[in-house]
Amino acid sequence: MSEEEGLRERKKRETRQTISNVATRLFTERGFDQVTVADVAEAANVSKMTVFNYFPRKEDLFFDRQDEGLELLREALQSRRRGQSPLAALRALAQGLVERQHPFAKIDEGVALFWRTVQESAALRARARELREQLEEDLAAMLAESAGASREDSTAKLVATMVVAAWSIAYREGLRRLEAGEAPAAARSAFVTQLERGFAMVFAGAKGTPYA
Repeated sequence: MSEEEGLRERKKRETRQTISNVATRLFTERGFDQVTVADVAEAANVSKMTVFNYFPRKEDLFFDRQDEGLELLREALQSRRRGQSPLAALRALAQGLVERQHPFAKIDEGVALFWRTVQESAALRARARELREQLEEDLAAMLAESAGASREDSTAKLVATMVVAAWSIAYREGLRRLEAGEAPAAARSAFVTQLERGFAMVFAGAKGTPYA
């Protein structure tokens, strides 16, 4: 890649991030359904067409990190150590995200506000369900590939669903504690405890399969 191409790609990433940040701020301040794509474009100082070039759907302005999550999962499975099972690699990834307080693993007021905004919008709730289903399908395909199994392997699908459920339930528990008034540190601790319990149950359920 030439220097000019590199600068162009960086500019695109910066523009995309700016649009996403502006959209998230507007959505959390006013509510998703009260903000139009035109409002986002005006606030980000870009055209409406530019917004759609980066985000085909309005909901994607809010849920803009799905690809990043998939890439983290793919990298964890493809780069696992010799003898390390797919599930062990995913657990290590989860622990790493928690330790470095990656946005996917944060439990704080900003995240709580994000999910309150989702709950207040039927469109966002529907999109969240779609993204979760897509995540389960994509993770199942990655797990099957990691074990040399068919993409239609039912065990891979079951394990993927359990992993996503373990993470989601733990995350919601942490947010519930925070919303109930517990200190952020206590809420994060509850999240980690539930996550470890969830992975232990997934390992137990997957025992004897190539995924554990």
